[in-house]
Amino acid sequence: MKKLSDVANNLVGQPMFAVIDQVRKLELAGRDVVHLEIGEPDFETPLHITQAAVAALNSGDTHYVSSWGLPDFLEASRNTTSLSRGFLPDLRQVLVTPGANIATYLAIRCLVDADSEVLYPDPGFPTYEASILAAGVKGVRYPLDASNEFRMRADAIGPLITDKTRLLIVNSPSNPTGAVTEPEEIERIYELAKAHDLYVFSDEIYARMVFGSGNFSSMGSIDQCRERVIVSNGFSKAFAMTGWRLGVVIGPESVVEKMMLLLQTTLSCVPPFIQRAGIAALEDSQDDVSAMMVAYKRRRDLAVSGVNQIRGLQAAEPGGAFYLFPSIAQTGLTSEEFASRLLDEEAVAVLPGTNFGPAGEGFIRISYASGEERLSEGIRRIRNFCERL
Repeated sequence: MKKLSDVANNLVGQPMFAVIDQVRKLELAGRDVVHLEIGEPDFETPLHITQAAVAALNSGDTHYVSSWGLPDFLEASRNTTSLSRGFLPDLRQVLVTPGANIATYLAIRCLVDADSEVLYPDPGFPTYEASILAAGVKGVRYPLDASNEFRMRADAIGPLITDKTRLLIVNSPSNPTGAVTEPEEIERIYELAKAHDLYVFSDEIYARMVFGSGNFSSMGSIDQCRERVIVSNGFSKAFAMTGWRLGVVIGPESVVEKMMLLLQTTLSCVPPFIQRAGIAALEDSQDDVSAMMVAYKRRRDLAVSGVNQIRGLQAAEPGGAFYLFPSIAQTGLTSEEFASRLLDEEAVAVLPGTNFGPAGEGFIRISYASGEERLSEGIRRIRNFCERL
């Protein structure tokens, strides 16, 4: 009998898409579902960004380009890095990618052998585990503690490092918790990686989405991405460009070159008209981005206040991204039970905390990327659900 490869048998995908499939079935049956499950901005892509892509299409910018990226796009990314992270990377440190998601897999595949280990956060973005499994390497979870509002800690990572550890994945602001790790702790984690000669993959997709007095700190600024840090960023969240699939990697030249070759082998190149949209996003007016951040802060405040008034739920105030990760432990339900029953009984879609790792048990993830009216309606329905428990 013919069988699938080990790689195929290790593919798990992202668990939230199973929830999305359930939601679609309910909506086809006529249910009015409140979407609090997916990190999808309800804003349209700013018009000037879309117009840049249309202009590129109309001018015939539809052919193969370098797998590294358009020179203008790479230059815009370098300049933006200089402004946001305080260093100007060399040209061959920068790679355009079809979204930020794939960068995780590219880095793992190029840096980690089958007998080596990757450290990654728990709770953490499901692509980390999925990419580790797809690459056929061993993943080791490091805990993020609710008592520390899920911020990363060097002393929780250090004891898990072995002579097989090759790569450390970090994420701040965090998905699913919205936690922003302090700059001093970022430095301690970097020193830990340096002491053990590890590479660090720093997922910074929410770097532009930090609220109030919180300070975003990029680990890439410490070694200017020249020695061990690979920074991954993208346009999906801050620019409301989820469907465009556009990202950027900055890292040591020797690593980024191999990531480019793997991307070239599998995907050839990112379409040039999409890169033109990215250039407009980086170089033109940031007024739309600023307005979105004002709206997200209002939504965060509304969500935190509303959820903390619901019996059995307790939520810390997230410092960034657009997620709330409230505890549901007092309800007596597991994360899966809570999310499943809430969808069935009140037509509110949230994600169980266990979608993000075992440490997510007793929590759910609420995305406040939807509008205030729908967010308020979702909180009202969650309150109704909890009052019946």
